[in-house]
Amino acid sequence: MKIQRALISVSDKTGLADFARELVRMGVEIVSTGGTATLLQKEGIPVREISDFTGFPEMLDGRVKTLHPKVHGGLLYVRDNPEHVAQAQAHGIAPIDLVVVNLYPFERTIAKPETTLEEAIEQIDIGGPSMLRSAAKNYRSVTVVVDPADYADVLENMQTNEGATTLKLRERLGIKVFVTTSRYDGAIANYLNKEQETTCSLNLSLPVVARLRYGENPHQTAALYGHFDDQFQKLQGKELSYNNILDITAASELIEDFSDPTVAILKHTNPCGVASDADLREAWDKAFATDKQAPFGGIIICNRPITEALAKAISEIFSEVIIAPDFEPEARAVLQKKKNLRLMRRLAVPRAQDGSLIRSVAGGVLVQSVDLEPEIDWETRVVTERRPTAAELQAMLFAWRVVKHVKSNAIVYTGKDRTLGVGAGQMSRVDASRIAIWKAADAGLSLKGSAVGSDAFFPFPDGLLAAADAGATCAIQPGGSVKDAEVIAAANERNMAMICTGVRHFKH
Repeated sequence: MKIQRALISVSDKTGLADFARELVRMGVEIVSTGGTATLLQKEGIPVREISDFTGFPEMLDGRVKTLHPKVHGGLLYVRDNPEHVAQAQAHGIAPIDLVVVNLYPFERTIAKPETTLEEAIEQIDIGGPSMLRSAAKNYRSVTVVVDPADYADVLENMQTNEGATTLKLRERLGIKVFVTTSRYDGAIANYLNKEQETTCSLNLSLPVVARLRYGENPHQTAALYGHFDDQFQKLQGKELSYNNILDITAASELIEDFSDPTVAILKHTNPCGVASDADLREAWDKAFATDKQAPFGGIIICNRPITEALAKAISEIFSEVIIAPDFEPEARAVLQKKKNLRLMRRLAVPRAQDGSLIRSVAGGVLVQSVDLEPEIDWETRVVTERRPTAAELQAMLFAWRVVKHVKSNAIVYTGKDRTLGVGAGQMSRVDASRIAIWKAADAGLSLKGSAVGSDAFFPFPDGLLAAADAGATCAIQPGGSVKDAEVIAAANERNMAMICTGVRHFKH
């Protein structure tokens, strides 16, 4: 059936005037509302106001304008059902063949930190989802457009089919409506659930970013959903794998905790070398020196644009992915020689302070807030008789930033601007320390005068004593063990300085 009447009411007016102008050229009558009608009129496009179409004025600040039987009747009646046709004619209900609606920008509004609850509620669209759902339900007769990106497809389809659209197109557009409204309602529910501090169902609806070749292993299927492309731009290289994406995420989370020029190397989401230096090449040398075996096939991230000197150093080993806010042209020229190497530009998207981490478990998901550490007055957290020197405090804070990103149980030995030994993911904290000490010795790095960081408390003095025996002169750990007094006494006996942060950074 040829499209004769379109109802247009949009928040995002991208490309609307050209689309509407072409509809009019094909003989389509346009009914519109509020700001959309005003825009079309300014563009010289013939428009029939919704109040004229329904015979009922817009009211309640525009909250009630399309919630009317002449609108929903015109969308919902089945065109080849004689009873529906007779009832529509009896009540003066004219068919609406095309609906073009996109929703109030609720998600964009709540993304602004200053948005109040009242402002957010005002951006909950009622009429828009109602029209979209009515039209999508009756997709056999009605074409529905929720995304400006589909304007061209609709026009091409109409031009090819003498003003009508195909069932295949209407089906696709109808499905897109329910995906969109589901995500929209989920965003509203999640926001209100958080704001009102209630316990309610969690709604998830995320767009597909990519179908991946496989998951963690080749026999597993996988896909990426959400908005990954808003945070990273691939500049070159092979398709990202499931494991690449996990590593990129871990690397990005780690680098956010460093403001000085820093280079980090990760493998299997664990940092195996991190260093800071105004000279990025020097930062790389110190990070790489921590462990020269693990970085093979690893992930490298830098929080400054990658220079030619750094690119040349990195290119000497095989890496899967390199991430940076940018790459200098000379650096790109060096790295482009490795065709399979994935270069990722990390876009300037700030981390949400109230974001959530979601993890699948048997029969459901776990949801928690992001591990953002509160402000700590380090001076008041010293628990030993000897206070740390300025250099020791700097080293401890460096260790604390790194150990947060190492799988538990985690122990990290550091200097003031570099890692020296990393022990990750052990069942025993003492074993984690032993591995870190062994890795440092294997790399030829001395732990004399180092700081040791632990992601959770030392349950017994043995872990701290092992660190002291290795050469550490200071330690930073959460505290909170029933044996804290014994651990502190052991530190005092060895003349170590120690900070108990009161914050734990378990990473399972």
